[in-house]
Amino acid sequence: MLASGSKGNSTVVTGGKTRILVDAGLSCRELFRRMKIAGEDPAALNAIIVTHEHQDHIGGLAVTARKLGIPVYFTEATHRAWMRWITPRRQMTYAQWLEQCKREAAARQAEAAANQEDTAEICECDDETDEVTAAPAISAAAETVEPEAALPKAAEPKQDPSWLPAVEYFQAGKSFKIGDIAVSPFTIPHDAADPVGFVFQAEGVRMAFATDLGYIPPNVKAQLKGVDLLLLESNHDLEMLRDGPYPWQVKQRVLSRVGHLSNDAASEFLACSYDGQATYVILGHLSESNNLPELARVAAERALSNHASLLANRLMLAAQHEPLSPVQF
Repeated sequence: MLASGSKGNSTVVTGGKTRILVDAGLSCRELFRRMKIAGEDPAALNAIIVTHEHQDHIGGLAVTARKLGIPVYFTEATHRAWMRWITPRRQMTYAQWLEQCKREAAARQAEAAANQEDTAEICECDDETDEVTAAPAISAAAETVEPEAALPKAAEPKQDPSWLPAVEYFQAGKSFKIGDIAVSPFTIPHDAADPVGFVFQAEGVRMAFATDLGYIPPNVKAQLKGVDLLLLESNHDLEMLRDGPYPWQVKQRVLSRVGHLSNDAASEFLACSYDGQATYVILGHLSESNNLPELARVAAERALSNHASLLANRLMLAAQHEPLSPVQF
Protein backbone atom coordinates (compact mmCIF):
# COMPACT_ATOMS: atom_id res chain seq x y z
CA MET A 1 0.00 0.00 0.00
CA LEU A 2 1.60 3.23 -1.19
CA ALA A 3 -0.86 5.61 0.47
CA SER A 4 -4.23 5.46 2.21
CA GLY A 5 -6.27 8.43 3.38
CA SER A 6 -8.21 11.49 2.26
CA LYS A 7 -5.14 13.00 0.52
CA GLY A 8 -4.46 10.05 -1.77
CA ASN A 9 -4.92 6.30 -2.13
CA SER A 10 -2.93 3.78 -4.13
CA THR A 11 -1.92 0.13 -3.80
CA VAL A 12 0.16 -2.27 -5.87
CA VAL A 13 -1.20 -5.81 -6.19
CA THR A 14 1.09 -8.43 -7.70
CA GLY A 15 0.48 -12.05 -8.66
CA GLY A 16 2.42 -14.28 -11.03
CA LYS A 17 3.91 -11.99 -13.67
CA THR A 18 1.17 -9.34 -13.32
CA ARG A 19 1.29 -6.06 -11.42
CA ILE A 20 -1.80 -3.86 -10.98
CA LEU A 21 -2.00 -0.37 -9.53
CA VAL A 22 -5.26 -0.02 -7.62
CA ASP A 23 -6.19 3.69 -7.80
CA ALA A 24 -3.75 6.50 -8.49
CA GLY A 25 -4.56 9.19 -5.96
CA LEU A 26 -1.03 10.61 -5.75
CA SER A 27 0.94 12.51 -8.36
CA CYS A 28 2.83 10.39 -10.87
CA ARG A 29 6.15 11.50 -9.41
CA GLU A 30 5.10 10.59 -5.86
CA LEU A 31 3.66 7.25 -6.94
CA PHE A 32 6.93 6.31 -8.61
CA ARG A 33 8.94 7.45 -5.58
CA ARG A 34 6.88 5.34 -3.20
CA MET A 35 6.93 2.33 -5.48
CA LYS A 36 10.72 2.41 -5.49
CA ILE A 37 10.73 2.63 -1.68
CA ALA A 38 8.52 -0.48 -1.63
CA GLY A 39 10.84 -2.29 -4.04
CA GLU A 40 8.48 -2.12 -7.04
CA ASP A 41 9.47 -1.01 -10.53
CA PRO A 42 6.85 1.37 -12.02
CA ALA A 43 7.78 0.17 -15.52
CA ALA A 44 6.62 -3.35 -14.57
CA LEU A 45 3.00 -2.26 -14.00
CA ASN A 46 0.54 -3.87 -16.40
CA ALA A 47 -2.62 -1.88 -15.66
CA ILE A 48 -4.40 0.58 -13.40
CA ILE A 49 -7.81 -0.28 -11.95
CA VAL A 50 -10.08 2.34 -10.39
CA THR A 51 -12.52 2.00 -7.47
CA HIS A 52 -14.30 5.34 -8.04
CA GLU A 53 -13.74 8.83 -9.39
CA HIS A 54 -13.09 10.89 -6.24
CA GLN A 55 -9.93 12.95 -6.48
CA ASP A 56 -8.07 11.12 -3.72
CA HIS A 57 -8.28 7.99 -5.90
CA ILE A 58 -7.64 9.36 -9.40
CA GLY A 59 -5.55 12.53 -8.93
CA GLY A 60 -2.50 11.13 -10.75
CA LEU A 61 -4.31 8.69 -13.02
CA ALA A 62 -3.98 10.28 -16.46
CA VAL A 63 -0.32 11.26 -16.16
CA THR A 64 0.68 7.88 -14.73
CA ALA A 65 -1.18 5.89 -17.40
CA ARG A 66 0.27 8.00 -20.22
CA LYS A 67 3.76 7.86 -18.77
CA LEU A 68 3.68 4.06 -18.61
CA GLY A 69 1.47 3.46 -21.66
CA ILE A 70 -0.79 1.03 -19.79
CA PRO A 71 -4.58 0.50 -19.87
CA VAL A 72 -6.97 1.80 -17.23
CA TYR A 73 -9.91 -0.31 -16.04
CA PHE A 74 -13.11 1.49 -14.99
CA THR A 75 -16.78 0.85 -14.76
CA GLU A 76 -18.39 2.80 -17.59
CA ALA A 77 -20.16 5.20 -15.19
CA THR A 78 -16.92 5.89 -13.32
CA HIS A 79 -15.11 6.61 -16.57
CA ARG A 80 -17.79 9.11 -17.61
CA ALA A 81 -17.63 10.80 -14.21
CA TRP A 82 -13.84 10.99 -14.41
CA MET A 83 -14.07 12.49 -17.91
CA ARG A 84 -16.41 15.21 -16.63
CA TRP A 85 -14.10 15.90 -13.71
CA ILE A 86 -10.88 16.19 -15.71
CA THR A 87 -12.22 18.06 -18.75
CA PRO A 88 -11.85 21.86 -18.38
CA ARG A 89 -15.12 23.74 -18.19
CA ARG A 90 -15.52 27.04 -20.05
CA GLN A 91 -17.43 29.68 -18.16
CA MET A 92 -18.91 32.89 -19.59
CA THR A 93 -20.81 35.90 -18.30
CA TYR A 94 -24.42 36.59 -19.24
CA ALA A 95 -23.30 39.40 -21.56
CA GLN A 96 -20.89 37.01 -23.32
CA TRP A 97 -23.68 34.47 -23.69
CA LEU A 98 -25.98 37.09 -25.26
CA GLU A 99 -23.24 38.14 -27.67
CA GLN A 100 -22.66 34.52 -28.64
CA CYS A 101 -26.40 34.06 -29.27
CA LYS A 102 -26.41 37.16 -31.53
CA ARG A 103 -23.44 35.86 -33.55
CA GLU A 104 -25.07 32.46 -33.96
CA ALA A 105 -28.37 34.06 -35.07
CA ALA A 106 -26.55 36.27 -37.61
CA ALA A 107 -24.69 33.23 -38.95
CA ARG A 108 -27.94 31.33 -39.38
CA GLN A 109 -29.52 34.27 -41.22
CA ALA A 110 -26.52 34.57 -43.54
CA GLU A 111 -26.62 30.84 -44.25
CA ALA A 112 -30.34 30.99 -45.02
CA ALA A 113 -29.83 33.93 -47.41
CA ALA A 114 -27.01 32.08 -49.18
CA ASN A 115 -29.20 29.02 -49.58
CA GLN A 116 -31.93 31.14 -51.16
CA GLU A 117 -29.45 32.59 -53.69
CA ASP A 118 -28.15 29.13 -54.56
CA THR A 119 -31.70 27.88 -55.10
CA ALA A 120 -32.47 30.82 -57.41
CA GLU A 121 -29.32 30.15 -59.51
CA ILE A 122 -30.17 26.48 -59.86
CA CYS A 123 -33.69 27.32 -61.04
CA GLU A 124 -32.27 29.58 -63.79
CA CYS A 125 -30.09 26.77 -65.22
CA ASP A 126 -31.44 24.08 -67.54
CA ASP A 127 -30.62 20.41 -66.86
CA GLU A 128 -28.03 20.11 -69.64
CA THR A 129 -25.98 23.11 -68.46
CA ASP A 130 -26.14 21.88 -64.88
CA GLU A 131 -24.76 18.46 -65.84
CA VAL A 132 -21.89 19.95 -67.87
CA THR A 133 -20.74 22.65 -65.49
CA ALA A 134 -21.45 21.18 -62.07
CA ALA A 135 -19.17 18.14 -62.31
CA PRO A 136 -15.99 20.03 -63.26
CA ALA A 137 -16.67 22.51 -60.46
CA ILE A 138 -16.76 19.73 -57.90
CA SER A 139 -13.60 18.04 -59.16
CA ALA A 140 -11.74 21.34 -59.32
CA ALA A 141 -12.67 22.08 -55.74
CA ALA A 142 -11.50 18.62 -54.70
CA GLU A 143 -8.11 19.18 -56.35
CA THR A 144 -7.49 22.44 -54.54
CA VAL A 145 -8.36 21.25 -51.03
CA GLU A 146 -5.40 20.01 -48.99
CA PRO A 147 -5.92 16.63 -47.32
CA GLU A 148 -5.34 18.16 -43.88
CA ALA A 149 -8.01 20.79 -44.50
CA ALA A 150 -10.52 18.33 -45.92
CA LEU A 151 -10.90 16.39 -42.68
CA PRO A 152 -10.85 17.72 -39.10
CA LYS A 153 -7.79 16.75 -37.12
CA ALA A 154 -8.20 14.40 -34.20
CA ALA A 155 -7.28 15.91 -30.86
CA GLU A 156 -3.67 15.25 -29.99
CA PRO A 157 -3.12 13.37 -26.71
CA LYS A 158 -1.22 16.25 -25.14
CA GLN A 159 -4.10 18.62 -25.86
CA ASP A 160 -6.75 16.30 -24.39
CA PRO A 161 -6.45 15.89 -20.60
CA SER A 162 -8.74 12.85 -20.68
CA TRP A 163 -6.69 10.92 -23.23
CA LEU A 164 -5.52 7.51 -21.99
CA PRO A 165 -3.46 4.84 -23.79
CA ALA A 166 -6.35 2.38 -23.46
CA VAL A 167 -9.62 2.08 -21.52
CA GLU A 168 -11.21 -1.19 -20.46
CA TYR A 169 -14.67 -1.45 -18.90
CA PHE A 170 -15.82 -3.91 -16.26
CA GLN A 171 -19.06 -4.38 -14.33
CA ALA A 172 -19.64 -4.99 -10.65
CA GLY A 173 -20.61 -8.61 -10.09
CA LYS A 174 -18.78 -9.89 -13.18
CA SER A 175 -15.32 -11.37 -12.64
CA PHE A 176 -12.52 -10.93 -15.18
CA LYS A 177 -8.77 -11.34 -15.43
CA ILE A 178 -5.86 -8.98 -15.83
CA GLY A 179 -2.93 -11.19 -16.73
CA ASP A 180 -2.41 -13.69 -13.92
CA ILE A 181 -4.74 -11.92 -11.47
CA ALA A 182 -8.47 -12.69 -11.27
CA VAL A 183 -10.54 -9.65 -10.31
CA SER A 184 -14.01 -9.78 -8.74
CA PRO A 185 -15.51 -6.27 -8.41
CA PHE A 186 -18.47 -5.70 -6.09
CA THR A 187 -20.71 -2.70 -5.48
CA ILE A 188 -20.14 -0.63 -2.34
CA PRO A 189 -22.33 2.13 -0.84
CA HIS A 190 -20.52 5.44 -1.40
CA ASP A 191 -21.44 8.82 -2.89
CA ALA A 192 -19.79 8.25 -6.25
CA ALA A 193 -21.07 7.32 -9.72
CA ASP A 194 -20.47 3.57 -9.52
CA PRO A 195 -18.08 2.74 -6.64
CA VAL A 196 -16.67 -0.75 -6.23
CA GLY A 197 -14.49 -2.84 -3.99
CA PHE A 198 -12.37 -5.71 -5.24
CA VAL A 199 -11.38 -9.27 -4.48
CA PHE A 200 -8.08 -10.16 -6.16
CA GLN A 201 -6.98 -13.77 -6.54
CA ALA A 202 -3.70 -15.19 -7.80
CA GLU A 203 -1.61 -18.26 -7.00
CA GLY A 204 -4.17 -19.46 -4.45
CA VAL A 205 -4.23 -16.19 -2.48
CA ARG A 206 -7.36 -14.01 -2.12
CA MET A 207 -7.24 -10.34 -1.11
CA ALA A 208 -10.30 -8.16 -0.47
CA PHE A 209 -10.34 -4.34 -0.66
CA ALA A 210 -13.27 -2.55 0.99
CA THR A 211 -12.74 1.13 1.71
CA ASP A 212 -14.88 4.24 1.07
CA LEU A 213 -18.20 2.76 2.10
CA GLY A 214 -20.83 4.14 4.45
CA TYR A 215 -21.86 0.75 5.85
CA ILE A 216 -21.29 -2.94 5.12
CA PRO A 217 -24.31 -4.42 3.30
CA PRO A 218 -24.85 -8.19 2.90
CA ASN A 219 -23.25 -8.33 -0.58
CA VAL A 220 -20.02 -6.83 0.80
CA LYS A 221 -20.01 -9.14 3.82
CA ALA A 222 -20.25 -12.10 1.46
CA GLN A 223 -17.24 -10.89 -0.54
CA LEU A 224 -15.10 -10.47 2.59
CA LYS A 225 -15.30 -14.13 3.60
CA GLY A 226 -12.55 -16.66 2.97
CA VAL A 227 -9.83 -14.11 2.17
CA ASP A 228 -6.15 -14.22 3.08
CA LEU A 229 -5.82 -10.45 3.31
CA LEU A 230 -8.54 -7.99 4.25
CA LEU A 231 -8.20 -4.25 3.67
CA LEU A 232 -11.02 -2.57 5.60
CA GLU A 233 -11.81 1.09 6.11
CA SER A 234 -11.62 2.54 9.62
CA ASN A 235 -12.03 6.19 8.74
CA HIS A 236 -13.07 8.15 11.81
CA ASP A 237 -13.74 8.18 15.51
CA LEU A 238 -17.35 9.26 16.03
CA GLU A 239 -16.63 11.71 18.85
CA MET A 240 -13.65 13.26 17.06
CA LEU A 241 -15.73 13.73 13.92
CA ARG A 242 -18.66 15.32 15.76
CA ASP A 243 -16.35 17.70 17.68
CA GLY A 244 -13.91 18.21 14.80
CA PRO A 245 -13.27 21.03 12.32
CA TYR A 246 -15.42 19.82 9.41
CA PRO A 247 -18.52 21.84 8.44
CA TRP A 248 -21.78 20.24 9.57
CA GLN A 249 -22.75 19.26 6.02
CA VAL A 250 -19.46 17.41 5.55
CA LYS A 251 -19.91 15.64 8.89
CA GLN A 252 -23.38 14.53 7.80
CA ARG A 253 -21.96 13.23 4.53
CA VAL A 254 -19.21 11.23 6.28
CA LEU A 255 -21.70 9.77 8.77
CA SER A 256 -24.25 8.85 6.09
CA ARG A 257 -24.79 5.42 4.55
CA VAL A 258 -22.83 6.56 1.50
CA GLY A 259 -19.99 8.10 3.51
CA HIS A 260 -17.19 6.34 5.41
CA LEU A 261 -16.88 3.58 8.00
CA SER A 262 -16.19 4.63 11.57
CA ASN A 263 -13.89 2.75 13.94
CA ASP A 264 -17.02 1.44 15.68
CA ALA A 265 -18.57 0.17 12.42
CA ALA A 266 -15.34 -1.54 11.38
CA SER A 267 -14.88 -3.19 14.77
CA GLU A 268 -18.53 -4.31 14.83
CA PHE A 269 -18.01 -6.08 11.51
CA LEU A 270 -14.78 -7.69 12.71
CA ALA A 271 -16.45 -8.88 15.92
CA CYS A 272 -19.78 -10.09 14.52
CA SER A 273 -19.61 -10.77 10.76
CA TYR A 274 -15.95 -11.45 9.94
CA ASP A 275 -14.99 -15.13 9.60
CA GLY A 276 -11.53 -14.64 11.13
CA GLN A 277 -9.64 -16.40 8.33
CA ALA A 278 -7.42 -13.62 6.98
CA THR A 279 -3.72 -13.80 7.72
CA TYR A 280 -3.54 -10.00 7.57
CA VAL A 281 -6.15 -7.39 8.44
CA ILE A 282 -5.19 -3.90 7.27
CA LEU A 283 -7.07 -0.82 8.43
CA GLY A 284 -7.14 1.88 5.75
CA HIS A 285 -8.38 5.35 4.86
CA LEU A 286 -7.84 6.72 8.38
CA SER A 287 -8.80 10.38 8.66
CA GLU A 288 -6.00 12.68 9.77
CA SER A 289 -8.52 15.18 11.20
CA ASN A 290 -11.06 12.85 12.80
CA ASN A 291 -9.14 9.79 13.90
CA LEU A 292 -6.00 8.60 15.65
CA PRO A 293 -4.17 5.42 14.64
CA GLU A 294 -4.22 4.12 18.20
CA LEU A 295 -7.98 4.60 18.50
CA ALA A 296 -8.52 2.59 15.32
CA ARG A 297 -6.03 -0.06 16.44
CA VAL A 298 -7.54 -0.53 19.92
CA ALA A 299 -11.07 -0.84 18.53
CA ALA A 300 -9.98 -3.44 15.96
CA GLU A 301 -7.84 -5.42 18.40
CA ARG A 302 -10.75 -5.64 20.83
CA ALA A 303 -12.97 -6.96 18.02
CA LEU A 304 -10.36 -9.43 16.76
CA SER A 305 -9.94 -10.91 20.24
CA ASN A 306 -12.95 -13.05 19.30
CA HIS A 307 -10.79 -14.60 16.57
CA ALA A 308 -7.64 -15.33 18.52
CA SER A 309 -5.01 -17.08 16.38
CA LEU A 310 -1.25 -17.30 16.28
CA LEU A 311 -1.09 -17.33 12.48
CA ALA A 312 -4.07 -15.19 11.46
CA ASN A 313 -5.39 -11.66 11.95
CA ARG A 314 -2.11 -9.80 12.07
CA LEU A 315 -3.30 -6.23 12.34
CA MET A 316 -1.63 -3.48 10.29
CA LEU A 317 -2.49 0.19 9.74
CA ALA A 318 -1.98 1.85 6.36
CA ALA A 319 -0.63 5.40 6.45
CA GLN A 320 -1.13 8.50 4.35
CA HIS A 321 2.43 9.79 4.05
CA GLU A 322 4.51 6.62 3.71
CA PRO A 323 4.07 3.19 2.12
CA LEU A 324 3.16 0.22 4.24
CA SER A 325 5.72 -2.57 4.51
CA PRO A 326 5.10 -5.00 1.63
CA VAL A 327 2.90 -8.00 2.48
CA GLN A 328 3.87 -11.22 0.74
CA PHE A 329 2.43 -14.74 0.69
